[in-house]
Amino acid sequence: MSDYQKIAPIANKILKKYDLCDNCLGRLFSKQLHLSSNKLLGKKLKKDKPLTKKCYVCKNIFENLNYFLKMMFDASSNYSFVSFSVGAMIKPSVIDRDDYIRSQYKLRGIDSIKTDFTKELAKSFSKKTKHVVDTLNPEFTFTINLKDESCQIRSKSITVFGRYVKSLRGLTQKQKPCQNCSGKGCRLCDFHGISEFDSVEGLISKFLFEKIGGTTAKFTWIGGEDKPSLVLGTGRPFFVKIQNPHNRILKQTSKTLESLKINNLKIVNESPKKPLKFTSSIKIKITTSSEIDVKNLKKLKELEKQSVVVYDASGKHSEKNIFSVKSKKTSNNEFFLFLKSDGGLPIKRFVDGDNVSPGVADILDTTCKCLEFDFLDVHVNDNN
Repeated sequence: MSDYQKIAPIANKILKKYDLCDNCLGRLFSKQLHLSSNKLLGKKLKKDKPLTKKCYVCKNIFENLNYFLKMMFDASSNYSFVSFSVGAMIKPSVIDRDDYIRSQYKLRGIDSIKTDFTKELAKSFSKKTKHVVDTLNPEFTFTINLKDESCQIRSKSITVFGRYVKSLRGLTQKQKPCQNCSGKGCRLCDFHGISEFDSVEGLISKFLFEKIGGTTAKFTWIGGEDKPSLVLGTGRPFFVKIQNPHNRILKQTSKTLESLKINNLKIVNESPKKPLKFTSSIKIKITTSSEIDVKNLKKLKELEKQSVVVYDASGKHSEKNIFSVKSKKTSNNEFFLFLKSDGGLPIKRFVDGDNVSPGVADILDTTCKCLEFDFLDVHVNDNN
């Protein structure tokens, strides 16, 4: 006796008691027969039986596939993606009826109605658009809500790496969050979390929103600088995660935005999961309370031979290495200090010796103040 001959009597028993559509009937047996089309199997099992008026399990939702497909086309029309998946929110009563029949007739290892519905939608959408179904790591996700007949979408976030060069003073690194939503995203800020674009973060965000769309932008900075500081050389590296992007390709690799130039732009897999180690080349302008002796400035070379200990407010400490030190006297009470050091050295505190040991003031044995400091270059270490 063939597998089909074994299941036909069970199918007839079910149909005598329940009116099922072709999809729901075929789904109960298709895996047993290793068939891919539930609908065709359902038709074969019914033979000459009357057409279904209203399916006991699904209430004829499979007749409305084109209606939900149109929802998916409309919702995704402004997005570019290659892979996708389809999910569904189905009324509990439908799932209960499906489970009841499978339990009553002891049918195991069968796709649920939710799985069958989403498979059929995904197959049809893929056939019409040539997009690839990917249930593990899709670029785009549809969720069909059968309770209120809506279609929700989610575009997988993308991460952009780049560097910025700041050639004019007065531009802050971070943008203040939208006052209305505290950065969460609302209608007033167009769901960006920021309502103004007058910082490094704001200018870069605005450019990326224009190029690839998206809602919020979450930055991972490789160090930071004060508002008056310049960032020169190859620039400061950054990573930015764009939520819900419309476009997944970034062709433009550089852009000048007012006093800010961004370069080396490219899409990467993800932001760093832990802080990256980096070194900074820094130019510091320092003033002293007493007249500077050039011979005394040479004492600063001692910094190359020892670690600088930085204490935080809680009493914890970290150590920073200084790899090179040069100085240049510019007047009786001012000089430039050129450093190459581990990233994260608090420059102003390092100069005046505020919970940083040894500080410049300690070595020169005079009161010192940092007037300004600029980053000549920032290098990400190879051993991250």
